[in-house]
Amino acid sequence: MIIDSHQLLLFIAAGWLLNLTPGPDVLYVVTHSLRSGTRAGIVAGLGITTGCFVHIFAAAVGVGALLAASSTAFTLLKWIGAAYLMWMGVRMLLSKPGAEGSDTVALSVARAVPESHTPLRTVFLGGFWTNVLNPKVAIFFLAFVPQFIAPGTDNKALAFVLLGVLFNVNAIPVNVGWALAASWLARRATVIRRGMHWLDRAAGTMFIAFGLKLAFTEQPSD
Repeated sequence: MIIDSHQLLLFIAAGWLLNLTPGPDVLYVVTHSLRSGTRAGIVAGLGITTGCFVHIFAAAVGVGALLAASSTAFTLLKWIGAAYLMWMGVRMLLSKPGAEGSDTVALSVARAVPESHTPLRTVFLGGFWTNVLNPKVAIFFLAFVPQFIAPGTDNKALAFVLLGVLFNVNAIPVNVGWALAASWLARRATVIRRGMHWLDRAAGTMFIAFGLKLAFTEQPSD
């Protein structure tokens, strides 16, 4: 069994919350939606999602071996992943209105105006390469996805791919929502800044919880 129903629901909920959390991807989608229309924002989101697929399949090539390796390798990967997740969580919890983070998106939205119409192919490739060339995306998937894979799973690489694909597919409606809501966000930047601040708190708490869970995970026995 790859993942039980309870873990699957938790994985989906966590994925939606993390995708809702403002960051470079959200900024890219919203900015292009404002400047070139809703279609451009949706295409930007599809480019970002496609770039994430590259990291998922690349990581899956070695994830099975990493999870079944020596205890030293397993422990090293576990603590690196836990430290990364907890660091991200603490950053979100300590973020303040006006600092880089949630405000970055809202302020950029407020300042963006329909200036030009970038070709959709350019928008898509920009989102694609932004993710492909970002090593933090690969680190995130390696730290986040494996803890939802059942210890007794025979093909951990396949399980990693399936969960990664599910995470990406669930991100599509979120990105579309950001694109559709861009004009609304622009008219209500102050309200959005306040909302993003609390969203950072919720996501930060979840990151820390996942980091702690990963830190106390034992190496699966054969």
